[in-house]
Amino acid sequence: MKQITLGTTGITVPQNAFGALPIQRVDFETAKAILLRAREGGIRFFDTARAYSDSEEKLGYAFSELRDKIYIATKTTAKTPKDFKEQLETSLKLLKTDYIDIYQFHMAETCWRPGDGTGMYECMLEAKEQGKIRHIGVTAHKLGVAEECIESGLYETLQFPLSYLSSEKDLKLVRMCQEKNMGFIAMKGLAGGLISNSRAAFSYMSQFDHVLPIWGIQRMTELDEWLSYMDNPPAMDDDIRRFIEAEKEELTGDFCRGCGYCLPCPAGIPINNCARMSLMVRRAPSAAWLNETWQENMKKIENCLECGQCSSRCPYELDTPNLLKKNYEDYKNILAGKTSIS
Repeated sequence: MKQITLGTTGITVPQNAFGALPIQRVDFETAKAILLRAREGGIRFFDTARAYSDSEEKLGYAFSELRDKIYIATKTTAKTPKDFKEQLETSLKLLKTDYIDIYQFHMAETCWRPGDGTGMYECMLEAKEQGKIRHIGVTAHKLGVAEECIESGLYETLQFPLSYLSSEKDLKLVRMCQEKNMGFIAMKGLAGGLISNSRAAFSYMSQFDHVLPIWGIQRMTELDEWLSYMDNPPAMDDDIRRFIEAEKEELTGDFCRGCGYCLPCPAGIPINNCARMSLMVRRAPSAAWLNETWQENMKKIENCLECGQCSSRCPYELDTPNLLKKNYEDYKNILAGKTSIS
């Protein structure tokens, strides 16, 4: 298993890390069992966030006696120094630790800088001086913000979506981080559920010597799949290349990545899933997306206000209202049996 060093942090771990957003969906004992099994299997890097409901608490529950055996990254959504300090103290308490390895500004909409008048970056520096955090990072979905954060030289890590469906613009960020010796933490390696071939996803990431993918895990079966690659990591070969090219051809163009930047919707539409429903019912177990709950969610598209807020927020510059309409028409045809999903 390749070892990855995250830029100037000095953090060196296997290129196979744990994304802890999904464990908020399971109970504490299940989460603990999964997390401990992940560490026993060789995973050393765990990424969570204050915004992931009880995910931090579950990490603290599992790892309170093993803190020095793992690395923990978490995030703050704070926009003011007061909220920053409150969220940091809450994270430390829930994680049952006195330090966080990488503390990240979550879903950054701007590049916080010293002296910009907000005091936000100064909060990071103060927390680092106090020993409460060890390294300063940032997560982003917007290319412009990510580029600015890289160029600033103020952040030691960038967390950004990366998968074999990523665009050339996304890959430019990967190269920029390498040139700046900045750690790159890859989120959404399965493109929010659109990618189901873990071997292809893993082998794609293995091409980058400075990228650390965090896989979202909530089931032991999922974990076992990723752990199986610790001793036998799949490498890129001609078969996988052909598979990826076919996938990219199918998914080329305007499709929703599910990042959620468009939310909230004033009409209550869960856009980040509704705008890609046609893909989800075909690329994931369809029953979960055709149940009564999702039928009701899709029906909300009829109440779209055409306000344009979703399009203005989309980092991929999608015509979101039009995508919603197209997906809704396809969904209705599927339900009526007029369109096959096989």
